Amino acid sequence: MKQDFDKDEIIGHVATLLEEIPTSLEIVKDDSKKKERFRYLAKHMVEKAINKEALLVSDNGRGIAIFFKMDGKSDGFWAELVSDLKLAVNVTGLRKGLKALKSQKFVRQQRPTEGEFLYCWFWGILPDARGNSSDKTPYKMKDEMYRISKSLQLPIYAETRVRKVSIAYRRYGFEMVKEWEHPSGDIMYFLKYVPPALNN
Repeated sequence: MKQDFDKDEIIGHVATLLEEIPTSLEIVKDDSKKKERFRYLAKHMVEKAINKEALLVSDNGRGIAIFFKMDGKSDGFWAELVSDLKLAVNVTGLRKGLKALKSQKFVRQQRPTEGEFLYCWFWGILPDARGNSSDKTPYKMKDEMYRISKSLQLPIYAETRVRKVSIAYRRYGFEMVKEWEHPSGDIMYFLKYVPPALNN
């Protein structure tokens, strides 16, 4: 994974990718400042990931993941987002924030309530690197996540409201834990990966 990335460039990439994700589209206030709101959210996410040593950037800079080590007592990111007044003002608006908080409570309850685990909160591949067999960006990122999971002997949890993403996760070795009808009408897929033992 890339170590010497340009933070502003990564923030720009994350802002672009957020515009494809149902949860962020739902939570970001839709007004004339929408682009700036996505940028503000992306900046907050990237800086939080750097502080928590949770940012993974592919060697070509076209794949970005936020991969937290968590425990059952950790707050979910969206819960923290809405509780931070500055973020609520700059990203969600209070009404959207409170609405999102309700569904995020259920989402958070699907993760372990005790013990440590890894949580793939965000994983995006820029369009020009998707399905590109020459550099294999998604596969290299998946391999790095699995390496971390195996070395720490911790499972990985993830969720998505995009069916084709859930299929990709399962192709990579995740198991489906639960399907839930989200208040939006989408199906949300909850997935888990259990690493092999260290001697395997």
